[in-house]
Amino acid sequence: MTRILYGLCGRDAGRPFSPHVWKTMMAMAHKGLDYRLEPVPFTAVPEIEGGATRTVPYLADGAERIVDSFAIAAYLDQAYPDKPSLFAGAEGPARLVESWSQTVLHPAIARMALLDIHGLLAEKDQAYFRESRERAFGRTLEEVAAEGEGERTAFAGRLEPLRRTLGYQPFIGGQTPLFADYIVFGALQWLRIAGGPVPLEAGDSVALWFERCLDLHDGLGRSVPAA
Repeated sequence: MTRILYGLCGRDAGRPFSPHVWKTMMAMAHKGLDYRLEPVPFTAVPEIEGGATRTVPYLADGAERIVDSFAIAAYLDQAYPDKPSLFAGAEGPARLVESWSQTVLHPAIARMALLDIHGLLAEKDQAYFRESRERAFGRTLEEVAAEGEGERTAFAGRLEPLRRTLGYQPFIGGQTPLFADYIVFGALQWLRIAGGPVPLEAGDSVALWFERCLDLHDGLGRSVPAA
């Protein structure tokens, strides 16, 4: 059986940058499941399996079709209970981490990397990205990106809840990583690949955790170089 994971790409199909796709790639590796990554540019997402989804990641696993990174992770734990768990029996803590990541980290990273992401795309996708993001922000990409330097300065402070947690344990999940780790890793990997180095001091506990995550699963995170 061939599993297919459809994931967002830019001009270079070998540089997946979506935080949600990275969450799923790490979850698949955590489970030890083989799959084929099918890179899809923004404007081709509606063509997946004849219009089966409007968003990625989208997993085709035999007869099963699952969309959304969290839903995929929940499916993997249910479908493959003999493999290492992604939630250690409780999805609630990961839901909290996801809400924090998407409301605190993602908006900041978007401002830091918006123009860089635009630059990664093919011309057709650039037009789509500009129109859709400017509609969402109510401003031009350049106006939003102008706030990026301020976001870089403030970014380390936004990670204080994570920093405190990592003062007690090596991973958000405890002694070993769980899906909660992959949620935050996906966000920082998005910045690393699209916008350059994550603005953290070298000895910061979050920076050390991120390095540990990059090394997980035979260095999966390092398989794509930083911008």
